[in-house]
Amino acid sequence: MKMFRNYINGQWVTTAKQFEDRNPVDNTLVGMVYEAGKAEVDAAVKAARAALGGPWGKMTQQQRCNMLVAVADEIHRRFDDFLAAEIADTGKPKGLASRVDIPRGGENFRDLADLSMRFPTESYTFDTPDGGKAINYGVRTPRGVIAVISPWNLPLLLMTWKVGPALACGNTVVVKPSEVTPATATLLAEVMETVGLPPGVFNLVHGFGPDSAGAYLTEHPDVDGITFTGETRTGEAIMKAAAKGVRPVSFELGGKNAGLVFADCDFDKAVAGITRSAFENTGQVCLGTERVYVERPIFDRFVAALKKSAESLRPGNPWDEGVNFGPLVSQEHYSKVLSYYEKAKADGATVVTGGERWQLPGALAEGAWVKPTIWTGLPETSAVIREEIFGPCVHLAPFDTEEEAIALANNTPYGLACTAWTTDVSRAHRLGSAIEVGIFWINSWFLRDLRTSFGGAKQSGIGREGGSHTYEFYTETRNICVKL
Repeated sequence: MKMFRNYINGQWVTTAKQFEDRNPVDNTLVGMVYEAGKAEVDAAVKAARAALGGPWGKMTQQQRCNMLVAVADEIHRRFDDFLAAEIADTGKPKGLASRVDIPRGGENFRDLADLSMRFPTESYTFDTPDGGKAINYGVRTPRGVIAVISPWNLPLLLMTWKVGPALACGNTVVVKPSEVTPATATLLAEVMETVGLPPGVFNLVHGFGPDSAGAYLTEHPDVDGITFTGETRTGEAIMKAAAKGVRPVSFELGGKNAGLVFADCDFDKAVAGITRSAFENTGQVCLGTERVYVERPIFDRFVAALKKSAESLRPGNPWDEGVNFGPLVSQEHYSKVLSYYEKAKADGATVVTGGERWQLPGALAEGAWVKPTIWTGLPETSAVIREEIFGPCVHLAPFDTEEEAIALANNTPYGLACTAWTTDVSRAHRLGSAIEVGIFWINSWFLRDLRTSFGGAKQSGIGREGGSHTYEFYTETRNICVKL
């Protein structure tokens, strides 16, 4: 059995309180996690504060970036260890974790370090009232101690997406991973120790949200900025904590993302794309599609094709070849998703496929398995249409006009992402301007250039990350005016 410890000021720290980390595939015990209390969080923040004035703060930008490249190399060297840890915590298939989570988790350090070396500042010369001249130029300084609160659906990838640029900009971090996925965060702390990152630059505290490490960290007055990915209600609580001391936040929050399928689409590609956006990672993707609107002439055909595609997904042991569908991340989340399956039936949904738990044989019977689910026939007022479920489920409804499709897509308090499938280029561009989201895909989904902006509109987030947008949050810009 594994023991997951906190990492504070370059030291491994145990505590009196522990909690379980369970494998969602079969509910077996992966290990015990040492829960950080207020004292441990305070020690981590103090260590991060002290490290800003230590060797880390005196390094050149190139030296810091070289160290982050070493982190990427070490993650690659320990690829199999990270893969095993990610699968044990999340249950996701090996094919997905080895293709997305671990490679991207490592490359985030390399790519974001490279971006930081090329991020410009501004410079202006202007005429002064006395007939002379002055120069104004900008410099970027680290924001300071950054609290990183990372989610459980892509534990390594989304944590390193924040830790990489934070460190590249000269900040120090205190990381609080999700309580249900502690393993890869702990491995990352081992990597930081191996490559010789100065003590206090990277700190790790395990625990929960309220009355635990999450609340203690976000409420700590010496934290200079908070970055969080997770559900909107938790983001609201963190924002209240950040208001004291006027600390900046960067949030990627919940979504109820729409997919739009027009009659002129490449039909097979649209079916494959919506299959991915609805069911990949068992629907546990913040950018995933839970509402799909299909132009009426192809509606019945599309429903039938998506049903066939969903029913071809293969659950099972995540290490087995050909398995491409995993369990939900925890028993708690399993209960939540099943409650929405029941709500859909109560609201009169037509269950096209799924709508229940998945009975798998042997030890897998104890896992958090639900069937990929397709509904039709629900009113737009149903909780199943309005609320984020974060499971392998999607509702399909027909539309008749482009204007109707836009109105349906925008009829939500969220605004994270949308995917649209059409061969009409002009329509595609019109949709991109009209739909209220942070990222809009045309004839694709989950296609990301790390130089571009990423984030949500409305209740789906605050701020943008990616490329130059990342460094707006992780640095402070100072203007220097020189009278010539």
